[in-house]
Amino acid sequence: MDLNIKGLRVIVTAGANGIGLAIARAFAGEGARVHVCDVDQAALAALTASAPAITQTQCDVADRASVQRLFDEATAKLGGLDVLINNAGIAGPTAKVEEMHPDDWDRCLNICLTGQFNCTRLAVPLLRQSSNGSIVNLSSAAGRVGFAMRSPYAAAKWGVIGFTKSLSIELGPDNIRVNAILPGLVAGDRQRRVLEAKAQQRGISFAEMEKTAFSYTSIKDYVTPEQIADQILFLASPRGRTISGQAISICGDTQMLG
Repeated sequence: MDLNIKGLRVIVTAGANGIGLAIARAFAGEGARVHVCDVDQAALAALTASAPAITQTQCDVADRASVQRLFDEATAKLGGLDVLINNAGIAGPTAKVEEMHPDDWDRCLNICLTGQFNCTRLAVPLLRQSSNGSIVNLSSAAGRVGFAMRSPYAAAKWGVIGFTKSLSIELGPDNIRVNAILPGLVAGDRQRRVLEAKAQQRGISFAEMEKTAFSYTSIKDYVTPEQIADQILFLASPRGRTISGQAISICGDTQMLG
């Protein structure tokens, strides 16, 4: 299927690792012009070596001066913007709420939720000039079902859905569509670290924790970053032009996060 993505100008936050890297590569593979940001300088250097056509900026989305530099550099490279992928996020702490350090709470929300605001506020004036303006925000299954001992992460990801729905209404008259993606258990190091932390908190093995996690899903398998990228490409393509305000789960039918 030709999604007619060639030439689209795309920013992907946290695009040098994991889900973001899969998204950036997928867009570039379809002929889009892609600019990524990341806090990980080593990962950015590796991306330069493997995909020199994908331009980049080192950026912390929680820092507004850093985000301004990202957009200055991205627009200089891309000549405008058609698609913003708000992918940047962190797992946050694993702890009972009364034992959680407030700084860990603040950092998780600042990156996972306020970081999306910091990028979106600069993207919208550019997207208004596009004939195919689209924003895709990464939420999580935790933004639909909650997540014990991961309350800041869940709170941020629920906030992303509210942010998405509000923006879809606000920006609809400008013909800018806004959607959220809710991944479930995603294959990769980050998911492994989350399950390891949960296992340690409960005093059980990783294998037991993994089995418990999959007991709440209909499909007993990890979601791949590439599957998430495929959905995002469709939403951002002209074929997705009437899809907006949606929270789309890619989670193997997750009923609960244990």
